[in-house]
Amino acid sequence: MSQRHLSRSIVLQTLFEWDFATSTDKRDGGSENNIYKIFERVKHEFAPGSNDNAFMENLLKQVLEKKYDLDTLIEKAAPDWPIDKISVVDRNVLRVGLTELLFADRDEVPPKVAINEAIELAKTFGGETSGRFINGVLGAVYKEMGEPGKFDSPKPKKKYGNVPLDKLPIERLAGAVVYARHGDNIYLALVHDVFGHWTLTKGKLEGKESEEEGLRREAQEELGIPINIIERLGENSYSTFHPEKGKILKKVSYFLAEAPYRDLTLERKEEKGGLDDVRWFKLADILDLNFYDDILPIVTKAITKLAEGENKK
Repeated sequence: MSQRHLSRSIVLQTLFEWDFATSTDKRDGGSENNIYKIFERVKHEFAPGSNDNAFMENLLKQVLEKKYDLDTLIEKAAPDWPIDKISVVDRNVLRVGLTELLFADRDEVPPKVAINEAIELAKTFGGETSGRFINGVLGAVYKEMGEPGKFDSPKPKKKYGNVPLDKLPIERLAGAVVYARHGDNIYLALVHDVFGHWTLTKGKLEGKESEEEGLRREAQEELGIPINIIERLGENSYSTFHPEKGKILKKVSYFLAEAPYRDLTLERKEEKGGLDDVRWFKLADILDLNFYDDILPIVTKAITKLAEGENKK
């Protein structure tokens, strides 16, 4: 992820949390003081040490100042979708994309870049049809503008260097499919992020922690329960961009872990800015949930193992 793309995602998450709080509880949302508190927390959580503060602050400020005009334009470009009927993620992606499309310095953010960046945000954080929806709305506005820069040659993208994956700095994480037995049912404990996805508990390893030690600590912090690690399920690897370290490789080792079936609590929630809920789900209901694509194979493998175990009884 490029630094500028990361910056846009920070602004999007800030707007999402603020908008969600405003629409669900008028006491907690609405004020600009509140949104800038959210912004500082999200930035600290996902982009510590970023040197792109001026860009993020200016983009957020412009969205807030132009919010009424942006929403009016969205409703004109998507007449079948009143602004309050568009998902919280999609409408804030549109606000960010339109702000850059209409008001950004075109030498810094060409119109096609503004549209493509918004589409990528929608694909990452929205639903299955979000990318197409965002493309349709922004494309309609772009045509109304006369398609400025349509025939401009794209500028070469900045590169982080041709560093092979096996040479990148590695950040180790550990995660788990946590299950419990209760009565005749098996339940999975899942955490929910502010972008509307259910996912697995996971976190960075601290100091010289082993994967198992780090996972037990993280589960206690995110779920509020102790876990017993059963077996290893697999590993996910992906490259990302860190504001200070540059391009890094994140490796997440996933385990199957059992826990007691009792109330879950998202402990240290103020430090878990990207998470907002934690729940038990019956095994039969799991695959109907909204997961990130890279998590599904791990969850499916765990469900298969648990079902096979039940069949052997």
